[in-house]
Amino acid sequence: MNRKKLWIMLPMMTGRTAWIAALALAVWAGGCGKRPDTGGLVGEVRLDGSSTVFPISEAVAEEFRKTQPGVKVTVGISGTGGGFKRFSAGETDISNASRPIKSTEQESCLKNGIEFIELPIAYDGLAVLVNPQNTWVESMTVDELKRLWEPQAQGKVLRWSDVRAGWPDEEIHLFGAGVDSGTYDYFTAAIVGTEHSSRGDFTSSEDDNVLVQGVATDKLALGFMGYAYFAENRDKMKVVPIDDGKVENGDGPVAPSPETVQDGTYQPLSRPIFIYVRKSALDRPEVSAFIDFYIDNAAELATEVGYLAFPDTAYTLLRNRISRRVTGSQFTGGSKVGVTIEELLSEHH
Repeated sequence: MNRKKLWIMLPMMTGRTAWIAALALAVWAGGCGKRPDTGGLVGEVRLDGSSTVFPISEAVAEEFRKTQPGVKVTVGISGTGGGFKRFSAGETDISNASRPIKSTEQESCLKNGIEFIELPIAYDGLAVLVNPQNTWVESMTVDELKRLWEPQAQGKVLRWSDVRAGWPDEEIHLFGAGVDSGTYDYFTAAIVGTEHSSRGDFTSSEDDNVLVQGVATDKLALGFMGYAYFAENRDKMKVVPIDDGKVENGDGPVAPSPETVQDGTYQPLSRPIFIYVRKSALDRPEVSAFIDFYIDNAAELATEVGYLAFPDTAYTLLRNRISRRVTGSQFTGGSKVGVTIEELLSEHH
């Protein structure tokens, strides 16, 4: 008799027969965290954090659910900072992050007895974008971006002509990642020179789709977001090549692409993205299986959603990091501009 028929017949049974049938059904539905119909795992894996990392984590979750339908995988978008708040409180198993964990966030984890394993999973480039109807911007320099975004620009640099002579005497409408976002932290570190420091009079959101909509519908808009969101919406926005003024990073302005991020010529707006897993959560089979699946499929799925995969050897090192339960961070203060894969995967703390 199959389980469906047993459920149907149970209300018609009485006395000892019903009790035995109910007990059999309970044993059948339980049993060591396994689903008898699929042989798979059961449980829940909870992720939250960066909207930039969301596309790859959601892609991994979607594929994992196909192999383990008994495991509920939830992926939230509260920003890198918001994700670390939940992670340090023990509310999530994995935190998506578009920058390294800050020292204050590490202290919160330590205070609450949360040990974590840091896993860089791919490279991303931050794209500076304008509306397709913008005919005057062909490229920008890092100095121009700094003059536009630094705190002193608020109330002063308000028009396109304030950024570069010859550009229209029209208002400039700015869009950018929310201040709780690792994308915001990295952008300000790379462009302004100080993490979490910028003008405040811009439209901000933790949801990159809001930024896409803002830039795509406003001829006077300029915004920044993860390259993956531009790649998905390239028909709605125009990417701005950036000139960092350094000969070693290319001759003149360089646009973000998988190639320029990989070869290091798109600077200073190339960066790694991360997931952080709570060490104690790995004791649960469903979380351990999900992390293994994530690392095994990160390269392929990262490429599909617009990121740049690491070399295969890098993912081998990540598997070793998991198997050896190497905890802690390679970083001491959050965003670091120009970090290499070798630095990311160094075993030295």
